[in-house]
Amino acid sequence: MEISWFGHSCFRLRDRNATIVTDPFDKSLGYGLPRVRADIVTVSHDHPHHNHVAGVKGDCKILYSPGEYEIKSVFISGIATYPPRRKRKSDEGGEEDDERNIIFVFEFDGLTICHLGDLAQVPTQTQVEALSDVDVLLVPVGGGTSLKAAQAAEIISLIEPYIVIPMHFKTDAISLKLDRVDKFLKEMGTPRIEPIDMLKVTKSSLPQETQVVVLDCK
Repeated sequence: MEISWFGHSCFRLRDRNATIVTDPFDKSLGYGLPRVRADIVTVSHDHPHHNHVAGVKGDCKILYSPGEYEIKSVFISGIATYPPRRKRKSDEGGEEDDERNIIFVFEFDGLTICHLGDLAQVPTQTQVEALSDVDVLLVPVGGGTSLKAAQAAEIISLIEPYIVIPMHFKTDAISLKLDRVDKFLKEMGTPRIEPIDMLKVTKSSLPQETQVVVLDCK
């Protein structure tokens, strides 16, 4: 399994059977989305910084709703969350779908990888139980409309993944008012980590204790 980060919440997850791209962004974000092809594209919520599916090449299956899917030998679960500060009522009295965030869990190549999307609060006990077997956690850490560093650290302690990859934080490429990844690393009690270009991981190579990996933007 190869995991590459294109910036913000956008990753490429690739093995011999399938390529997945998460939360592709448009140029208004500040990063440049590279030319990338995928079999599957996931969208955590409907915002230009997360839903630019037109920027991904190939005959992609687009997932933007909760549910269970099996595509090219990849098992995918979508779990809806509704941040309290975003929750609104529709004219019919129900919650409006465009306010939700979708957590996506991918099971392939012997690994379980979870992308928390733009999650803004600690998940419920039921949601945590659904994430109990996560090997690699992709977690927002920069605050703004998503998790702050302390909240991200709390979720990590609940889920106990083997590998944590931070996302959705401030870099020189973007002007969003987010915290830099250093604040999250301090919260985790982790010294400065040298970013790597790509993470290659297998079930047998997982560390025994939770390890934070910082990826360089491709």
